[in-house]
This record gives sequence, structure tokens and C-alpha cells, in this order.
Amino acid sequence: MSDHKTTVLHGTATPGGGFPVYGDAYAATLNEMDPTLSVEPKNTKGSTENVPLLEADKLDLGQVTGEVFYEAISGIGRAKADVRILNAMYSNSGMFIVRADSPYKTIADLKGKSIAWGAAGSGFIVLARYVMDGLGLDMHKDFDAHLLDKAGDGPAMVLDGRAAALWGGGVGWPGFAAVSNGPAGARFIAPAPDEIKRITAKHTFIKPITLPAGSYPGQKPDVATVGSWSFVLARKTLADDVAYRLARALYKGEAAIGKRLEQARESTLANTLAAAPRVDLIHPGVQKYMRELGLLK
Repeated sequence: MSDHKTTVLHGTATPGGGFPVYGDAYAATLNEMDPTLSVEPKNTKGSTENVPLLEADKLDLGQVTGEVFYEAISGIGRAKADVRILNAMYSNSGMFIVRADSPYKTIADLKGKSIAWGAAGSGFIVLARYVMDGLGLDMHKDFDAHLLDKAGDGPAMVLDGRAAALWGGGVGWPGFAAVSNGPAGARFIAPAPDEIKRITAKHTFIKPITLPAGSYPGQKPDVATVGSWSFVLARKTLADDVAYRLARALYKGEAAIGKRLEQARESTLANTLAAAPRVDLIHPGVQKYMRELGLLK
């Protein structure tokens, strides 16, 4: 057998956020499970840049949050994108984090306050826009909004008082870990139960999601909130054989990727099938492997 490897260029996001951390674990696992693959992670501006790069065949794979994927395939604010799902990454919840010594307890308390929303190209910003819109709020007009150059800039703003809160989410997100580990400790602010109903009724692709207790230092209760699934997308022109091998490597590596990164335990083919809005959005090469496993009829 020749030493020729199939190089797969995999777009993540800006340094300091959760996407590059996932991309490193993903590439390491797939390369370990199939030595003929060379998955190479690459920093990008994030979800909103990865879709056009996939459409232009400048990336083979790209990580995208659920909101950005929904807008891309629906043609909201752009032409409809023709991209395919390779796998579901993990469910992403959205919420605010404040210092534990702050007076703020509800989203209403944060109106008019300085908010670090996240990196400008990040899907978290898109999630924030939909969540606030579901509550009849505008993230730019109803708050003193800060969009960041890098996701890693946000925690310092909360820790030194320049921002009242940082928006983000998910298990093991570096920004929340940094604030939680600060000298004052931290507290989460998420939509109340009636607010969750309003948000999910208006924007049906957003789902109720729970951040489990103990996901961050000092976080004792579960946090009930909303969010969506993030995906690894493939360019439409990615060869079926390559997509098949990537899916097979991920399936073989499900335990290994979960050991490398806790939230990547959700990166299963079963979750991919459940999270995909429609089966035809899953890459044909992945569908073929799902049929062999008996996941798809």
C-alpha cells in the first residue's frame, strides 16, 4: 500500500474559543483511526466564514453552529447554501455569565448594560440575536454591545468590570471556564421557563437544552436554557469515498474523541441522524456508512 494520505482541510474558528479545541481533538482522533486520512485543522473567522469557504471549495470540512447552518440552508440574509452535514458536533446552549458578586439575576436586569457578546464571526452571536429576538429584544439596541476581535478577549472584560456579562455557552467553553475560575467566582443567567417557551415558539430550530450541574467550577444547579446543535459540514463536492472514510473513522473513534474532549462525546453518528434537519442534508458518503451500520434504512 502506498504512503499517500488524503488531506482534509478542516476550518475551525478564532483562537480562544471552543471550536479550535474541538477541531484539534477531531483531527487527532480521525487521523488515529484511519492512517490514510490527514485531517488538518485551520483557524478561520468561525461559522459565518466557514460556509462561504466550503461553497468556494477552499475548505473540505468546516465547523458551523446550528443558527448559521439554519440561515445558510434557508437562504436568510444570503443565497441558499449547498453544503452537506458530515457529523453533529455537540449541542450548544446559550446563556450569560456574570461575576458571582454582581447584582444581576435576570436577562431584564442586563438591559442597557455592557455585554461582551463574543467574536464578530462567531455563531454564538447569531444564537444571541435569535434568543434576544424571541424575547422582543435587540442585542445591539437594548444593550451596550461589544463584538470582539477574538473570543478570548471576553472573559477579561467581565473579570475587570468593563462588561457586566459575557454571552456564550456549552460544556467546557474556555470563556466561561476563565470567568468561573476568577477570584469572585461566577453565576449564570439564562432565560426563565416562560421565556424559553417564547423563544422556541418563535424560532423552532432553537431547542430547550440543559447545561448539566458541575460543567463549570462552582456551578451547582443544572442551567435550563436554549440552544442548537453545531455541525461539521462538508463541501458538496467532497468525494463520497472520503466522506465515507471520515464517518467510519469517527464511528470507530467515538470513545477516543470523548476522552480527548468531554463535549465531543456527543459526536456520534446516531446524534448526527437525530440532529440533522433532513436526511438529504447528510453527505451521501456518510449516509452510505449509516446504512451499513443499520442506522438508516
